[in-house]
Amino acid sequence: MFNCTIPSIVFQEVPNQVSLCFCITGCQIGCKGCHSPELWQETHGHPLTNQTFTDLLTQYQGLITCVLFFGGEWAPLPLIEKLVIAKEHGLLTCLYSGEEVVAPQIIQHLNFLKTGSWQQEKGGLDNPKTNQKFIDVQTGKNLTHLFCSGEQHAAT
Repeated sequence: MFNCTIPSIVFQEVPNQVSLCFCITGCQIGCKGCHSPELWQETHGHPLTNQTFTDLLTQYQGLITCVLFFGGEWAPLPLIEKLVIAKEHGLLTCLYSGEEVVAPQIIQHLNFLKTGSWQQEKGGLDNPKTNQKFIDVQTGKNLTHLFCSGEQHAAT
């Protein structure tokens, strides 16, 4: 099990999806300039049990199309459990990881994967110079371009 902050509905992190986003605490990367350094503390937030997760998915049923995790790859078993539950609810899944490589046993449960640490000089997914990548796991297609210059809206 791991902790997370209060989940939120997000619209831009996964192109063309309405996502319920969970920020998982205990990040071990510690990127300089991180927008949420409180997520480095494993004890920050509240425990995300499978029952609590299921209850939230039921609460938002029909309103969301995707479940997004900011982190959690450092706790693969509880993350995989949540990904499986999300799929059972008919939802797409996405992981935002600061790592370059994510374990295959996690990837097999994802529809989308963002990799790469935050590097202030290179910016995020919306910067053409970014080191980060947003991948459609099923096709292997790099979708990072959808975050630049309004292309996300053009793709709908």
